[in-house]
Amino acid sequence: MPAISELWNKGDENSWRDALSRYWSYVKPQNLELEKRMNKLDSEEVKKLGPHEWYDFLKDEYFPWKYTAPNRLATTTNQLKKYQETNNLGVLFAIKENIFALDPTDIQQALKIAKSTKGLGWAGASGLLALLFPKSFGTADQFVIKALREIDSLPESGKLFAMRPDNLREKDAVLVIQVMRRKACDLNALFATDEWTPRKIDMILWASRE
Repeated sequence: MPAISELWNKGDENSWRDALSRYWSYVKPQNLELEKRMNKLDSEEVKKLGPHEWYDFLKDEYFPWKYTAPNRLATTTNQLKKYQETNNLGVLFAIKENIFALDPTDIQQALKIAKSTKGLGWAGASGLLALLFPKSFGTADQFVIKALREIDSLPESGKLFAMRPDNLREKDAVLVIQVMRRKACDLNALFATDEWTPRKIDMILWASRE
């Protein structure tokens, strides 16, 4: 597979498909089943979840998917568990209702709503949105940012290097999602399709690590 800097400006659809398939080679075997479930997530089914089901989905599915490092998973999940420990699952459920009522074109507001969930930072918030609304969002995390830094042709290059990948700010996450949206739109126009999404772009970027 060509380096991400070469692929980014390449107009060959097969190269992009190959890059997307490479994502799965980076998934740890113990995480493969969860990855497959999350990749096929039906947002309409998630939308129907009640307060307890939504909490369980986050605790047992989303958080383990996003936070694969055991220590990180433990600290973030402990924050999430506070909703149950304080009998505040209704508050958490209200966040879910707001997520499904949001305007997907408003990246900043969508991120703020998702991040109001205890345990989620900007990367975690963007990841949740990417799974629920893959046509509108991609995950803005440290791996994606490091990959984007390899692409010299990006007009946002200076801003990407000014970011702290392990401590993102709101505006950083917004910018990264904007870049992924733009690339998905460009590929769809180039290949006369509608299959490319910000989520697929983030998968390719995540898997571009050597």
